[in-house]
Amino acid sequence: MDDPIRHPLAHARELRGWSQGELAARLDRAARGHGLRSGADKAAVSRWENGRKTPNPDSQLLLAEVFGVTVPEMEAYGWPYWLPGRDEPLPLGSAYFLQALHDAQRALMDRRSFMTYSAVSLAGLAAQWAVIEPERLTSALDGNQVDSGLVDWLEETSRQLTALPTEQRQHAIRLMDAHLATVTDLIADGRFGETIGRRLHLLAASLATTCGWYRFDHGRHWAAGKLWGAALQSAHAAGDRDHGAGVLSDFAYQSNWLGEPKVSVDQLGYALSGTQHPTARSLLFLRRARAHAALGDRSACYRDLSEAEAALNLEPTDPAPGWCAWMGPADLAVDSGQCLLDLGRTGEAHARITEGMALLPRARDKTRGIFLTYQAKGYLQSNDIEQALAVTQESLDLATRIGAPRCATLVRDLAPAFEPYRQVDGVPEFLERLKSA
Repeated sequence: MDDPIRHPLAHARELRGWSQGELAARLDRAARGHGLRSGADKAAVSRWENGRKTPNPDSQLLLAEVFGVTVPEMEAYGWPYWLPGRDEPLPLGSAYFLQALHDAQRALMDRRSFMTYSAVSLAGLAAQWAVIEPERLTSALDGNQVDSGLVDWLEETSRQLTALPTEQRQHAIRLMDAHLATVTDLIADGRFGETIGRRLHLLAASLATTCGWYRFDHGRHWAAGKLWGAALQSAHAAGDRDHGAGVLSDFAYQSNWLGEPKVSVDQLGYALSGTQHPTARSLLFLRRARAHAALGDRSACYRDLSEAEAALNLEPTDPAPGWCAWMGPADLAVDSGQCLLDLGRTGEAHARITEGMALLPRARDKTRGIFLTYQAKGYLQSNDIEQALAVTQESLDLATRIGAPRCATLVRDLAPAFEPYRQVDGVPEFLERLKSA
């Protein structure tokens, strides 16, 4: 198996077959073309790729020139997200949806760790989705006839698997992967009409979305992106705009999680153009508010929080799309509180998070574990160390029980904030526990 690539610069360089020394030489030649010296050598490139140092603006301009990236693209996305070649999603259309599904299957076996699609290519995919019309499904010309009873069984089994509590779902992911493989094979080799074809594509979209979230929760962001790309293709093929908007929202959530809130804002703008259901729009506005808060844009954050609340208070005539049916007042309250934490309004944030925690259904344990870390962050900012320790330990206990690595990661991220309080009872023991968690 290939060694993992851990930085976009290393990936962009290796795609071109350049060593670190050769990249440094190319930077030097580019600089001399402007009558300058680059000051970059093999050691400097190594430091950039290991994240120990960020290239200064002049070095980034030279890197953009060497890699053929325009200055507007470089300025729009920031280091290192403008670098080319991290991964490129397939265009939308019937010529590509099967390839996207097969690529997603292969991604499940790949341990590559350069994270996900590039910001530039992801923005292009979202823009394409927002304007392109889906093609009509056509019957497969070979293979066996796909029986509607088989599709009924696949749909019902998939609903049962995705409805499992998180604690049980961790043991069922291989079944969901197998279901997705079966549906992919039926689309590729079966014979079916328009109605069955649409159902198969919707099922593929749903399964790929769920399987993608499992990989996201386990930090396998490239595999998650591949699965969500396949889900977007399948939703588009079926003409399901609501599900497509949900997939773009998942990409946006991932972008914000990986420290790219501007990409998240852009994705959610496209997603909002593709759905009208109040519950869906509430979730999209809420996620965009989180991204605005991460960017420190107070007015945009407050505006989207207001839109999210207004949308959630509407009485919809139709059920919410499955990808956002869980969205409710608890999510609005807690994520609003997290926005306020990011913007420094600690007291109000604590009240909102506490309100949301009280409203959260007990069945949503993974969400509870994540919300507990938000609550702990609020307590830490208020210097209430005992309460912060109590809820953080509760979150870690829950994450360990249900198998929720993303929740455990959020807990570990709080460790530096506890370090100055080693004199508080329980803190040294908790920090030692985190080392083995």
